[in-house]
Amino acid sequence: MQLSTYLSFDGDCREAFEFYARTLGGEVVAMMTFADNPGCEEIGPEERNKVMHACYRLDGFELMGTDATALYPYRGVTGAHVALGLSDVAEAERIFAALADGGTVQMPLQQTFWAQRYGIVADRFGVPWMINCAEAPCVA
Repeated sequence: MQLSTYLSFDGDCREAFEFYARTLGGEVVAMMTFADNPGCEEIGPEERNKVMHACYRLDGFELMGTDATALYPYRGVTGAHVALGLSDVAEAERIFAALADGGTVQMPLQQTFWAQRYGIVADRFGVPWMINCAEAPCVA
């Protein structure tokens, strides 16, 4: 069994996933447009080049996404965060700064009683992130 996060974007899924790969490492392993897939005739011609499905893989974990369409309008990402656990302060600071560039800092990256650094930021694509830099990443 595998648990993954699937995000909806407002027409900038490709740009977001390419940014995540540059910023975090990992790789984009799938990027399909609506035009690439049969059975998408209900999608208007102006939306055919939008991303129907993308998959970004990092250290065995996957982040997937799609662009919203007129049939499934963009509503933003609410009530959830993508949580990134790190153990290197400099790397946490670099990643937080990259995500904050053009985004909105909701809680500055700072030392807390549980972490060397912790902060919350919504990136320029509207995706909310929690950056947690503990002595060791929190993994189950």
